[in-house]
Amino acid sequence: MIDLLDLDYDELEAFISKELKGPKFRVKQIWQWLWQKGVSDIDGMSNIAKGLRESLKSKAFLKHPDVDVVQTSKDGTIKLLLRLADGALVETVLIPMEGRYTQCLSTQVGCAMACTFCSTGLMGFERNMTMSEILGQVLVGRAYLQEKGLNPLKNLVFMGMGEPLLNLDVLIKSLQTLNNTDGLSFVPRRITVSSVGFVKQLEVLGASELTLPAISLHAPNQELREKIMPKAAQTDLQDLLSAMDRYPLKPRERVTYEYLLLGGVNDSIDHAKQLVRLLGHRKCKVNLIAYNPGEDLLYEAPDPAQVLAFEKYLWDKDITATIRRSMGQDIKAACGQLKATRKDS
Repeated sequence: MIDLLDLDYDELEAFISKELKGPKFRVKQIWQWLWQKGVSDIDGMSNIAKGLRESLKSKAFLKHPDVDVVQTSKDGTIKLLLRLADGALVETVLIPMEGRYTQCLSTQVGCAMACTFCSTGLMGFERNMTMSEILGQVLVGRAYLQEKGLNPLKNLVFMGMGEPLLNLDVLIKSLQTLNNTDGLSFVPRRITVSSVGFVKQLEVLGASELTLPAISLHAPNQELREKIMPKAAQTDLQDLLSAMDRYPLKPRERVTYEYLLLGGVNDSIDHAKQLVRLLGHRKCKVNLIAYNPGEDLLYEAPDPAQVLAFEKYLWDKDITATIRRSMGQDIKAACGQLKATRKDS
């Protein structure tokens, strides 16, 4: 049986024409049902002839991830714990931002990177997600917002569970499907892919012109990065930065470097000075994130005054820096924290 949500447009066209002997004009209609209208049942495709629907059901299936748990924060952040067809659990988060929502997407069940500050990393890696599962998060998230009469979904960030570039082929296919104007229709500037950084994969991602990158840096030198991100740091920091210097950007675009401030670990002014030496001459901006402690992790949240001082130092040295507002702390909105509490995961 074929999972319809795993087919890109060309694959769907080949399936309809060759396997089902359906007319070509039906392909666009079915595609729109899948992605624009977000139908969750083949019988819901009301303008598709019954005979073709029956043929579809005989050779293919359509299934969205099941919503296992919904948690809503007092700040409006919504966390969905989704159960996939094999019972695996993944998280996606809907974040309210000035009249719209941004959705944080997962690309793997678990993560192999084992970053010491990350709940998902401490779980270990289970498997890669399929396009159906990755984009199924978008379909479920969008439907939830519509059902509740909330603001629309406008932006996507691949910053959830897993390392996107270690599921590169499926990521690229998902981005191409997201960009399709007859489907979900997310333009590249509204999609961000966050990665710890792999040089060859970043070259492929840049050549695709499908998204903007955000690099999880989190340390201003190779030695500290090796301590807090031992597997990610196998890519030498200077090699990673050189790769990002080559990343194709439009004139007003910049590379985003994410820097998680860990209390007493990487949040001093000396660390800020090292970061300036590292990034000061580069076309970039820095997204500062105050660590949100979970259970059984090694670090503490940074002092708020220290966060502000760190940001000010970067600005004083002409580096654009923003502090990401911490959202959903009361519902364990950081990646992996909700799944980690589920005994049946």
